[in-house]
Amino acid sequence: MSESQLSRRRLICALLAFGLGSSPLGAGSQAPDSVRRIGFVTLRSGPNEVDTAFRDALQGLGYVEGRTILIDYRWAAGSEKRAEELAAELVARKVEVIVAATTPAITAAMRATKSIPIVMAAAADPVGTGMVASLARPGGNVTGLTMVSTDTGAKRLQLLRGLSPTATRIGVILMGAGGPGPEAPVNSLLIEQLQAASRQLGVSLTVVGISGGAELAGAFATMLRERAQALIVQASPVTIDNRGRIVELAARHRLPALYEVDGFVDAGGLLSYGPSLPDMYRRAAGFVDRILKGARPADLPVEEPTRFALVLNLNAAKRIGLTIPADVLVRADRIIQ
Repeated sequence: MSESQLSRRRLICALLAFGLGSSPLGAGSQAPDSVRRIGFVTLRSGPNEVDTAFRDALQGLGYVEGRTILIDYRWAAGSEKRAEELAAELVARKVEVIVAATTPAITAAMRATKSIPIVMAAAADPVGTGMVASLARPGGNVTGLTMVSTDTGAKRLQLLRGLSPTATRIGVILMGAGGPGPEAPVNSLLIEQLQAASRQLGVSLTVVGISGGAELAGAFATMLRERAQALIVQASPVTIDNRGRIVELAARHRLPALYEVDGFVDAGGLLSYGPSLPDMYRRAAGFVDRILKGARPADLPVEEPTRFALVLNLNAAKRIGLTIPADVLVRADRIIQ
């Protein structure tokens, strides 16, 4: 069975799991007093494999969904305004913990409540955005996991230059425009890392922010106009929901592209290097468990990624006429033939 078939099977299993488990999770459901209720809000349009990892981790910690715990899922489908409305709904339903994925959803939850604990499943820069006072002592009602570690930006640029040694202009697609712009705090740490690495490597960056899939064609047009020779794509609700289109546009314009998470590579992209999102969601379940058992978010340090993966798609390389260097092949944790 091919990697793409495995990926589709995993996604189908995830969707079936949510469908089969939807009856006790519906908006009108009533939980017995003994059942713990948690809320979950994200800007994605629906479930994927990371949510299955989260549910499986809760099960491994002894929770039985529908019997000892209920999860109220809220999908904002790329709308920050909708995320704020959904977070307010969760507060009104008196959930005990809110799990929020990505910075806009976390911000929405923070606006909705200053008392209910909030667990960040994947935050960009929680200190720089003011979500927590520090990683070691977050304070307030927010804790969880950050996707950013100190040298990931530099490693990504180095990998991309290893694939395209002659590339001197690199495009960067991240969440911006209607959402946080390229200079907004949510992206400042990412851009700072990339700019520092670009100076060392002697390359220039073209940073383009998008807030929706409709802006992708314009983003690629901008990069081509600026003569970008390779591409880095930030993982965000918008890019993840539109990963198939991004992968196709990169291939059409023969741009070697590096992605932050491997879901893009499973969808036909060339290369990914970054933290394992399923692993982060499993660890988020551990935060939920500790909080339900009495821990205070202010006392739980924010954790950085511990598992990184380099994933290559040789079919994607062949499609754009790229030969993968032997040293990159040796470093790969997973190769899609």
